[in-house]
Parts: sequence; structure tokens; C-alpha cells
Amino acid sequence: MQHRTVHDVMTQEVVTAHPDTPFKEIAALFHRNDITALPVVDDQRRPVGMVSEADLIRKEAVLPDPEGRSPGRWLDARDRARAEAETAGGLMTTPVVTARAGWSVPEAARQMDRHNVKRLPVVDEVGRLVGIVSRRDLLQVFLRHDAAIREEILHDVLGQTLWLAPGDVRVTVDDGVVTLAGRLPRRSLIPVAERLCRAVDGVVAVHQTLDWTEDDTQPTVEHPRAYHADR
Repeated sequence: MQHRTVHDVMTQEVVTAHPDTPFKEIAALFHRNDITALPVVDDQRRPVGMVSEADLIRKEAVLPDPEGRSPGRWLDARDRARAEAETAGGLMTTPVVTARAGWSVPEAARQMDRHNVKRLPVVDEVGRLVGIVSRRDLLQVFLRHDAAIREEILHDVLGQTLWLAPGDVRVTVDDGVVTLAGRLPRRSLIPVAERLCRAVDGVVAVHQTLDWTEDDTQPTVEHPRAYHADR
């Protein structure tokens, strides 16, 4: 099976800032490029932080109201310093959570979920920025057509991996939901087939009503031979 990788879905032309990029220039980059966050890179184009709209909005949060009261008094010292920062170096969130271009889409999704981030700068083997991938990019796999999903399951999963004869298992795919019906030679293959189908790009869920010819999940019980004592 050929899984889509981060390289397949990432944006390669990345809008970036440097640590000394001024606040207003960052806001202009967001507006001009219709983006909500960008990586901050050093002179070797290695990501050193991320700046998002939330980082810029924080400055508004600490501005006093007309009565002179500061609504940002709940911020700790670090967040207050970021709110008062004038350049990307002071505004950015560090450390940077990154991805590699060769990762599969599920690997990148797990990285996002683990670190609770919405996007990942993509770096090469020496840490230089080569792209950026967002949650929206990773969701592209679910735009895959049902017919393509079904063909991959029939050919790659059932045929090439499980070596099943054509017609042993009937496959239907509806809005990414796969249904398997038919008979497998061994009961132990059922969870294997389900797992392999779930791993196909674009699959939302797998349901099955599979039967089996041989139940190889039950341990074989050997009956002890009768013991005859010598007399």
C-alpha cells in the first residue's frame, strides 16, 4: 500500500519571519498571505519559533480600557513579556514542534495531537525548513474517492497482502466507510483484514460480517496418553 506522506500534502512555499521582524510587518504578512501563523527562522532557515494570530491578539488583551484598567493582569510574567514584545523573537512560541517530509499523514497527525498544535514546520535532515503542513492539509486524504479506496483494498490488501482469491470477500465503500463481507480461510485473519483496511488512506471506518472456514484462534488440546504402570 502506498500511503500519502507529509511531502505530498505540505505547502512548500512558506511565508516566514526572522526574530527581528517587527510586529506590524508580521500582521501585514498574515493579512497579505491570508494565513494565521508562520514559522520564525534563523539565518540558516532553521525554525526557531512560531508566531500566530493569538500571539498578536495578546497585545490587545493587555491594553488598558478607557478607565485605565488593565484587563491583562491575569497573565504571568512570561506571557506579559510576549504581549509587550515588538518583534517576532519576543512574540514567538518555542520550542518548535516539527515534522519530516517522509512521515506518513497519520504520523504527522499524531504529532499534532500529542503537542496540541495546528500546524507543523517541515524540516530536512539538517533542520532546515522545507515546508509547512496544517490540519487542513492532513484532512486531504479524506477527499479520496470511494472507488479508489475500494480498488486499493481489493488489490493491495486482499489480493497482494492476504492472498485471497477474487470474490472471497465483497468490499463496498460509502463516504469512506468500508464494509467487508464474505469468508476467510482462517478466523485469525479477520482482525488483520480490518487493521489493514483501516490503514488505507481515506478510510473513515471499517465494518465487517466476515465468516471463516477454520477457527484457528482456539488452542489445540492434546489428550494425554493412558499410562500403564509396569507390573
